[in-house]
Amino acid sequence: MNTITIRTLTAFLALSMAGCGTAQLVGLVRDYEPRYTDATPVDSTETDVLQQRGSDGRDATLLSAFFGIDNGLPRFADRLIFAGAAGLDGMPVVFSHEVDFGTLQAGDFRVTTESGRTSEILCVTLAPADDPGELRTVLVVGELGSAADQPSRVEIVGDLLALDGSANFKGASVDVIPLEAGPTLEWAEVVPESGWRVGAEATPLPWGGGSGCPPGAKQVVRVTWAGGVTRPGRNEIDGQTQRRYRVALRQPGGGTLHVTPFAVADLGDGDNNHLLCLDAPGTPISVSFPAGFLEDPNADVNPDTSVEVFSGSGSLSGSR
Repeated sequence: MNTITIRTLTAFLALSMAGCGTAQLVGLVRDYEPRYTDATPVDSTETDVLQQRGSDGRDATLLSAFFGIDNGLPRFADRLIFAGAAGLDGMPVVFSHEVDFGTLQAGDFRVTTESGRTSEILCVTLAPADDPGELRTVLVVGELGSAADQPSRVEIVGDLLALDGSANFKGASVDVIPLEAGPTLEWAEVVPESGWRVGAEATPLPWGGGSGCPPGAKQVVRVTWAGGVTRPGRNEIDGQTQRRYRVALRQPGGGTLHVTPFAVADLGDGDNNHLLCLDAPGTPISVSFPAGFLEDPNADVNPDTSVEVFSGSGSLSGSR
């Protein structure tokens, strides 16, 4: 029995137990396959794009790399990511722009440890952050280091393009956030109404599609963490936790209004994104979250963290 058949049967079993009908089973299983994973060990992209500045005027760079899991990827990673991924290390790398999966290969990345050793990369994947608008987080999987010799640097050594084809990430690099550190906010942007997915429920699958905002939203801000976050105990965030978010809104007549989201969406899919559903007017300029209420898969809790909101005009609209 081949790998695809095993994946399909496993997904059908999970969905059947969740009470899904046949038509829904077929549609969800089709989307369940790991469409966004690549294990090519060398860069195979051919391109004439050399510039490192995107069409929005920002540099194509790496925002963060987070040594989030040391020998701890779950068993289902063999089915949802790549055969052999279970039990390996996982490092989410957050990019300044969404990336073009067609140009993404494992060989595009070089990870170096504190001792100077080059890490062994098995594969790279955009899952689980693969809903529309989220394609800026690449999960690097392999024997990347250990608590005693942690990854220290990630470099893009191959031709890897932004989703719109305007820029090449080759040459970008970033220091790695160590294993013992907690997760931080790395990106925030205003989401177009077409991405609010009003009323949508999360799919009954690990790493499936996330939930949408409830009715009543006037605007939505997506935030991206350095890695996946949950409440302590690996529980999804609740109403009390969502009220810890603070969004600064510049008012039309001047001044700044600080609000909390009336709901948080993009839940239930195990990724590093949240949709902050807002019912107040104004231009979002920054998002903050206090220390101690969320944790990464290594059970490290977040510090005080804040991020500016991208305005869509080639610059950020707030200040840290």
